[in-house]
Amino acid sequence: MCRLLVFKGTEPIQLSHLLTRPAHSIINQAFDSRLRIDRTRPINGDGFGVGWYDSVPDPELGQEPCIFTSVTPAWNNVNLHRIAEKIKSPLVLMHNGQISEFHKIKRRLLRALPEPLFLFPQGHTDSEFAFALFLSHLRDPLMKDDFTCNELKEAMLRTIEDINRWSKEAGIEQPSLMNFCVTDGKSIVCTRYISSRTDEAASLYFSTGTSFYERSPGSYRMVKADRRQKIVVVASEPLTFEKADWMEIESNTIVCITPNMNVLQYPILDEYHVRSTTAPRNPEFAMRAGFSSNTTVMSSIIESAGPEKTLLMERQDADETPCPQQVAAV
Repeated sequence: MCRLLVFKGTEPIQLSHLLTRPAHSIINQAFDSRLRIDRTRPINGDGFGVGWYDSVPDPELGQEPCIFTSVTPAWNNVNLHRIAEKIKSPLVLMHNGQISEFHKIKRRLLRALPEPLFLFPQGHTDSEFAFALFLSHLRDPLMKDDFTCNELKEAMLRTIEDINRWSKEAGIEQPSLMNFCVTDGKSIVCTRYISSRTDEAASLYFSTGTSFYERSPGSYRMVKADRRQKIVVVASEPLTFEKADWMEIESNTIVCITPNMNVLQYPILDEYHVRSTTAPRNPEFAMRAGFSSNTTVMSSIIESAGPEKTLLMERQDADETPCPQQVAAV
């Protein structure tokens, strides 16, 4: 599907308000060729996955999230549309990413997995193996207690570090696009990342507010009634056409959403980190790989929104220190 969406809220939301109803919903982002940067592959129908946590904990059902996946295109899956209209959850997520020439490092990754995780991957995608690698960096991936945001962040950084090191050892020159998202149901960690100092990562935005509502069919707004953050949405492309609703996440940044709904951004300080004051990154690699870049996706949304719904996203300067940047609703 090549699109990612994460929702965390203090109150549950009907899945259809994120997946199917918005005019620029995550499903339409994969289907509508006007919103695709790679014109050689205008429609992205490679299957999808969606996971959610129950809004009311049930000891009989356990703490694990519900997961629904399919190899059919999301826009053509009747069951997805049906369950989206009937399920509410305080947390919803999807995923995308691409590890270049993954087959060259797959055996090395498998050797790094501890015995309990060796048979964890059930398929053959790079995403599944990357998640197993992430789990191997947690002190106990099967423990029942919640992880801290910092534990998830450090495990994600070590995962990216391993993939970069093994790719370099294997002589892989093409960058990897690693927009990851993980959660334990309380904390969320997302990355917008590319293993390059000059190329731009696949697009990623976030929005916070007190409510997310449909003001007219297909047209949504993120309302910021006060400084409290009751909703956080992270998405590959904005779900609304309003300038004030969304902020860009800089390339090579890790984002932590705490249980208290604080959004913290950290620059990933590795060999591919560059200050935002230097020359802008080139979006062409992400475009060729079939992903949107933040630089170019905005003009596509403006074109599809029409003149009366102009969206002009403002580029935000990244925090150039290793200290967190807390983003409050304005």
